[in-house]
This record gives sequence, structure tokens and C-alpha cells, in this order.
Amino acid sequence: MRHAMTLFPWSTYFFFLDHHALIMNPNLLVQDHIMAPTRLDSIMLVDTPIVPPDSVIRTFRHGYAGNVDFVIAQDTVGLDQSSFIVRRGEWAKFFLDVWFDPLYRSYNFQRAEGHALEHLVQWHGTVLSKLALVPQKIMNAYPQVQGELGYTDGDFVANFKDCERRQSCETEMQPYFERFLTAIRIDEA
Repeated sequence: MRHAMTLFPWSTYFFFLDHHALIMNPNLLVQDHIMAPTRLDSIMLVDTPIVPPDSVIRTFRHGYAGNVDFVIAQDTVGLDQSSFIVRRGEWAKFFLDVWFDPLYRSYNFQRAEGHALEHLVQWHGTVLSKLALVPQKIMNAYPQVQGELGYTDGDFVANFKDCERRQSCETEMQPYFERFLTAIRIDEA
């Protein structure tokens, strides 16, 4: 992401998406669907444990979209870094540098960069103050589950997290990729 920020200095937002995820609804724009201040204010999860279900560190009760530089969703085990957005600026550079600092990487966190991120968010107010948690379905829905985390047609992103443990990622993603191509063809017609 730091490299992308250097190559595209005029971009406002940088959206990281894991290689096991597909954008399913290209009609939804990051700046409108998530980052527009009124939209972000309406979808931010406030007073929510950072690490579910009962972390003592919670998102702020009175979040304000104008202060947000980092947007991420969480699943049932914690922050899911396979889809996140950062707003270009000095804070984003600081955040990415700290998150991937060799010191944090040497801690041998159980879930590597995922636990390093959770540590940063929970114990560094500078990071927590710029964070917005959003519902999983907004930018990181899971097709393999049902309910509030599960993908339904029209959602922005389908994330096939841990697909390599269940079956072939290609096999699992193929029907969704074909749906995407069909939707594109319909829109073009």
C-alpha cells in the first residue's frame, strides 16, 4: 500500500483487498458506499469490542467520520485485515509503517499481522482514534456462512477467507466470478 501511495499521490483512498476476495458489485464506489461522511457515520459500529466478543477496548461511542483514516470490518474472531481502506496522508504512512515494523513482526503473534493489528488498535490510542469498524457485509462478506457475515447478491465484496483449507479456492470462487461476469455483460447491454 505504501508503494501504491507513492505511485498514485492524487488518490484519496487506498482499498486493500485480499487475493481470495472478489468485488462483486462494481457499481458500488468506495467513496460513496463506505467513505462518504454521512454514509460512514451511519454504518460505523460504535461502542463495539475491538476483538469480539468481549474485549474491554471498544470503538468510541461518539465516532465521527471526518476523523476516520482507517476502515475495517471484523468477523467473529477479530479484525479481518483481508479488506480495509486507508485515507492517504501522513497518518496512513505512520500506521502502515508501525503495523509492519520488524519489531511487531518479531513478536510471533499467533495470527501474525492480524494479531499485530489488533494489538495496535487496542493499545495505541493514535490508531484507535482514526479507526472505523463497519459491518462485515459492507466490504467483506463471506459466501460460506449465513447471516450478518454472509454474502448475498448485491453485496460489494465476496471474501473466500481460508478457502484453501476447505477446498480449491479456484473451485469455490468460480461460480461467483461467473456471476460477476454475467452482471457486467448485463450492465454493458
